Amino acid sequence: MYADEIDCRVGTVTDKGCSLLMYKDARVDMRLLDEVVGCTNWKREHELINGNLFCTVSIWDEVKGAWISKQDVGVESNTEKEKGQASDAFKRACFNWGIGRELYTCPFVWITLAQEEWKVGTNGKKIPKTRFKVTNIEYQDGVVSYLRIVDDKNVQRFVYGTPQYMIEKFEQAVKEIEAAQTIDELTNVYNKYKEDLKDDKAFVSACTIRKNQLNKAA
Repeated sequence: MYADEIDCRVGTVTDKGCSLLMYKDARVDMRLLDEVVGCTNWKREHELINGNLFCTVSIWDEVKGAWISKQDVGVESNTEKEKGQASDAFKRACFNWGIGRELYTCPFVWITLAQEEWKVGTNGKKIPKTRFKVTNIEYQDGVVSYLRIVDDKNVQRFVYGTPQYMIEKFEQAVKEIEAAQTIDELTNVYNKYKEDLKDDKAFVSACTIRKNQLNKAA
């Protein structure tokens, strides 16, 4: 899933801040199903079982010539009871098909809130006023490897992992560090990458080690 397909929902709230949960909207599921299998090759059905609303999402298997189905039950929302339960059942059934399953691998996200970022809810208790969104997310082997979240003022509030482009930049920098044959060449490599990597301990260490090697060889 892409960053703009993921929403942030407030989880646990304390007087110091709140946790955030990553979730997907049902419209994302429908769009992905349309794109991947085709709008005429999937269907959804709802049924009540022992008073609980279940959703079955079926996908047409051309090889087997049959509908393959996966089912799950929904949980009521705090706003629209029946609509919320139907939507939740659908999203859970789509999880069974693998849509958005990688969101379960997200790290624990905690946001510390300032005094002005609170408001009073309808129940009289303080709730977060600030809104958050995912700007970047990357995966490795189906697991979240990088996650960046900003607030409604576009200020970074949470970051996890290292983006792939930075990993590749570091690997290239190390190759150039090891290839440097003089202190001047090493200095040029450092200056080339320092804007992005000057706070990276591994980068600084690699430069230091190569500098010592060059000084000994001189």
